[in-house]
Amino acid sequence: MHKDTFIQQLVHLLPRIRAQKPLLHHITNQVVMNDTANMTLALGALPVMAHASEEVEEMVSQAGALVLNIGTLVPAQIEAMLRAGKRANALDIPIILDPVGAGATRLRTESALRLLSELKITVLRGNAAEIGTLIGVESETRGVESISVAVERPVLVQQAARMFGCTVAITGAQDVISNGERLATVGNGHPLLASITGSGCMATTVIGAFLAVERDAWQAAIAGLLVMGVAGEQAASTAAGPGTFRAHLFDAVAALEPEALLQAQKVSFAS
Repeated sequence: MHKDTFIQQLVHLLPRIRAQKPLLHHITNQVVMNDTANMTLALGALPVMAHASEEVEEMVSQAGALVLNIGTLVPAQIEAMLRAGKRANALDIPIILDPVGAGATRLRTESALRLLSELKITVLRGNAAEIGTLIGVESETRGVESISVAVERPVLVQQAARMFGCTVAITGAQDVISNGERLATVGNGHPLLASITGSGCMATTVIGAFLAVERDAWQAAIAGLLVMGVAGEQAASTAAGPGTFRAHLFDAVAALEPEALLQAQKVSFAS
């Protein structure tokens, strides 16, 4: 497919979200739960935060996608994630996993690997150190921040995609996305995204919304990161600093139109 045609298809997934209003079931990070809910609404989808093991199977049955995030991890949460994830797998509902802080502690690393082993994950989104840790590449994580990784990110993302049999998105100054065969980069974004808590978690949520309306997980991941990147650029142009940037980011996502995405996009593909 010609690149221009592909990008046209990507940007027109956004009005599909707004028309369908898919429900996103989150079992997620308590630090940014409010922001991820608001980001879901700004995008045009519907959020629900349901963590109790007693209800997750029933709730996920109504969802267009399941968003799993281990940012504020407790063991009981993993059990709820597994119950919800197995039900989602049975119903062919896509799952996106954000392995926040993998590599920082053994609990986080082992929990992320358990989810990847016991569930069919559709998209794995993390920073370079988190993804590197999960595939056994030498990496350094400080808290939940990526400090270093021993392998170049385009190589890392393809190795991870092949190892886990899913689409993998590594976010940073430039995002890289692979399903093990195809590789794309998204160059949109702004440094202020790194100055607020939860921008990566919000990116995971946005990808989740695109997964609910697009079965090609690689395309959905590219579209989600393009939306976050372009919205970040637009929000930064009017923000006075991190505080106003967060508010402007929601406004920018809510106001985004396919034409603006098309004009601003910095998507490229490996030959």
